[in-house]
Amino acid sequence: MQPRRYGPFHYVPITQRPRLTWPDDARLALWVIPNIEFFGLEDPMPGVANERLPKATATIPNVRNWSLRDYGNRVGIWRLMDVMARHGVRGTAALNSELCDHHPQIIAAAKELGWEFMGHGQTNVVRMDELTLEEEHRAIHDTLTRIAAETGRKPSGWLGPGLAETWHTLDVLVDEGCLYVCDWVNDDQPYVMDIGGRRLCSIPYSVEINDVPMVFVHKLSNEDFEGRIRRQFDVLYSEGAESGRVMAIAVHPFVTGVPHRIDAFDSALRYICSHAGVWKATGEEIVRHYLENACRDS
Repeated sequence: MQPRRYGPFHYVPITQRPRLTWPDDARLALWVIPNIEFFGLEDPMPGVANERLPKATATIPNVRNWSLRDYGNRVGIWRLMDVMARHGVRGTAALNSELCDHHPQIIAAAKELGWEFMGHGQTNVVRMDELTLEEEHRAIHDTLTRIAAETGRKPSGWLGPGLAETWHTLDVLVDEGCLYVCDWVNDDQPYVMDIGGRRLCSIPYSVEINDVPMVFVHKLSNEDFEGRIRRQFDVLYSEGAESGRVMAIAVHPFVTGVPHRIDAFDSALRYICSHAGVWKATGEEIVRHYLENACRDS
C-alpha cells in the first residue's frame, strides 16, 4: 500500500449501507478473541501499567511482570476456556506462534474446543512497525507457517502485536493468503479493503471492549468491566434490529483469567447469550458470511 491520506477502502457511512443480515436473521455476530501471547524471560517486558518500556533501560529478567503474564498461560487460559465452553462460545485465538513451541498443550485444548487461530506475530515483544520490509515479511510468513504446522491449518486472519502496521503490512498479508485483518478498529461491521486490486476484509475488533485497556488504562472495577461489556452489547443489539452488527470482546488470560475477575466475564457472557438473535461465531465465519452474502460485487 502506498502512503495515503485515507485508508485503502471507501468511506461509506453506516447509515448509507444495505441491510446486513446474519445467519438465522441474528441481530449481532459475537466473537471473543483470547490474545494468547508469549514473552521470553530474556525479553524486555511491559511495565506495571502494561506500558512499553525502552529496551535500552529495561531490566532483564523482569521476573514480576514476566510471571504475571506466564500465569495467564499456566492457569488463566484454562478458566477462560471453561467459561466460554459453558456458554457455547468458541474463541478466535490471536496467537503468538512461539506459544506452539513452548505451550502446545494450550493449542491442543483449543483445537478440541473448536477454536479458530489467527496470526498475532511470533512474540508480543516485536511489533511490525519496528521491522524492515524483509523482516516483516519473514515474521508474518513464519508466524502463519508455524501455527499451520501445529494446528493443521494456516490462519486466515491476522491481528498485529499492538495492532501495529507498516505501509506494507496489508500487502504482505494478502501475499500470505490471509482473508481478514483486525487492526483497523473503525467500524461495527466488516468491510472490504482494496489492496492493489486484491481483496482483504477488515473485521471489527476493539481496544475499548478489551481487558488490557479496561484494567491497565481505565482502572475499571469488576462491576464496571462487566457493565461496559453489557452496555456495548445493549446498543449494538438494538441497532442490529435494523442492520447486523459485530461485537468483539478481546481478553487476555493473564488479565481476565485471574480468580477475582473471571466471574465478571462469566456474568457478561451469560447476559449476552441469554438474548435471542446472537450468532456466536469465529472471525473467519463472520468474514466468509459477509463476503458471500453482503458484498458479492465488492
